[in-house]
Amino acid sequence: MKIAVNTRFLLPDQLEGYGYFIHESFRRITQGHPEHEFIFIFDRPYHSKFIYSENITPVIVTPATRHPLLWKWWFDIKIPSVLKKYGADVFVSPDGFCSLNTAVPQCVVVHDLSFLHYPLFIKKSHLFFYKHFTGKFLAKAKSIATVSGFSKKDIIDHYEISENKIDVVFSAAKDIFKPVSPGIKEEIKKQYTEGKEFFLHTGAIHPRKNLENLLKAFSIFKKRQQSSYKLVLAGRLAWKYESFIGKLKTYKFRNDVVFLNYVNEDVLAKLTASAYAMVYPSFFEGFGVPVLEAMQCGVPVITSSDSSMQEIAGDSALYVNPVNFLELAEAMMRLYKDETLRSTLIQKATPVALQYTWDNTAGLLWQSIQKTLL
Repeated sequence: MKIAVNTRFLLPDQLEGYGYFIHESFRRITQGHPEHEFIFIFDRPYHSKFIYSENITPVIVTPATRHPLLWKWWFDIKIPSVLKKYGADVFVSPDGFCSLNTAVPQCVVVHDLSFLHYPLFIKKSHLFFYKHFTGKFLAKAKSIATVSGFSKKDIIDHYEISENKIDVVFSAAKDIFKPVSPGIKEEIKKQYTEGKEFFLHTGAIHPRKNLENLLKAFSIFKKRQQSSYKLVLAGRLAWKYESFIGKLKTYKFRNDVVFLNYVNEDVLAKLTASAYAMVYPSFFEGFGVPVLEAMQCGVPVITSSDSSMQEIAGDSALYVNPVNFLELAEAMMRLYKDETLRSTLIQKATPVALQYTWDNTAGLLWQSIQKTLL
């Protein structure tokens, strides 16, 4: 079988959600199925580290897909010709888009429908594209994979898609996210927080991540507890970050907020494992990988209720209404004052985290890919 894969998010030193998902899943799938051929389709020069095995043929299809007009051109004009040239039996697109102009069966991975729930958190041009084409992509796909039961229900609720067409392919966290020694924790704290304990948030600086409410909650925590704790933010500057950065400059406790921008995964894993707690109050996520990363590291989690994160973490995290920064502050103070609670959450999280592995993800995705040929 010849399997073509949209790998445009495999960007060296810039891997985030989609990129990590493709990297971890297809590294396993390609190495585990040497009897099949894989065509990796990039939209710009690629790094050799993403060619995981000899059964992969890399293809660069320009132009780089940087805005909706180029998305349309790339998927509906360029991709069909590549699929025809290489005789692809299946096209897999792990970023929610597919080609509307090919007869080749397609497996599409849809991580979430956040654009429907929080339209103000996305560029207008992108929003129009998503609203206009997502239903068409879902109808065109032979099989659909998504990363949580929460997202599967969301797709069913908003589009006329058969439940049997959608497979839940849970995401996962890398093995490097694991507990570290007390010595490493002290080194990390000395390097980043003047030796102080810290709350951690990881993820892009973006309105959807709810960081302004996190700052409000941290203010209440600092005022009431008179604590030396810091707040560390690790993530790249994404869309509409200017407002948040502006507020941070005049923030009363700005000297207790450490903004690290994007950090490589090795540093991020040590930061996560050294944190007092992960605080992840995102308005909306299809899975919420940072929650699982913290759980694997033996770090308690505060995150959003009524979301995919609640499905993933179960009773091993504290949940808050992300709109209510007072609830978020109370949760931070509860952890600070109650070490028994903190220990209980860590104990509960360990067996839950073990349920999510990239081996399982790759296996489930492979099943969804095979469904396209039935």
